[in-house]
Amino acid sequence: MSAGPLIVVVLLGVLAGSATPALAGRFLAPGSRDLRPGLLGPGSHWARPGLAVAGGVVFGGLAAAHGAEPALPVFLLIAAVGLALSVVDLTCLRLPDPLVGTTAAAGTLGLVAVAATGGELLRLPMAAAGAAVSLTVGLLLALLPGSRLGFGDVKLATALGLPLGWLGWPALAWGLVLPHVLGGVWALALLAAGRVRRDTALPFGPAILAGAWLAALIA
Repeated sequence: MSAGPLIVVVLLGVLAGSATPALAGRFLAPGSRDLRPGLLGPGSHWARPGLAVAGGVVFGGLAAAHGAEPALPVFLLIAAVGLALSVVDLTCLRLPDPLVGTTAAAGTLGLVAVAATGGELLRLPMAAAGAAVSLTVGLLLALLPGSRLGFGDVKLATALGLPLGWLGWPALAWGLVLPHVLGGVWALALLAAGRVRRDTALPFGPAILAGAWLAALIA
């Protein structure tokens, strides 16, 4: 992707990040903004400049890696919803079904439309297989004794399995592994800083989303 279109996509990401607090706020229970100040710091849930920068980085990374990919608009829409999901999960340990459902619908309908109009029908089975593999792995991990993986996490991972499967098996493999690496590193860092205890419940949705984003960049 040339510099001009890339800048446009980055600016769209900045706008998406700036709009994230308004979207996420619709799914927060009253008073939940202060539920987890020990993890995020006072007021950090609504740090609009930080979310704007995050949106620009997320959108820009996808555009730089997949500027020629017909499904790029689908990836960007999923990323925009993912920003809101991260904020909600970090704030109140929830992955609301309407947002997760939007992610799944955007992936399904968007990729079907791209496949039908761009002659990419053979990639649809890969996308479906990505979702099926993600669902299977997620359920197995969630059902393990002592697992802290919630079914909201499983549903999100399944929804993200669609675009990762579309990109191919390497992207899907990275998307399954990286969330656990990122989540583990983050938990260890919080433990070392004394901001959580071993029994503190931590959100895993942001790690799933960040892992899927990185997988899309490197695969």
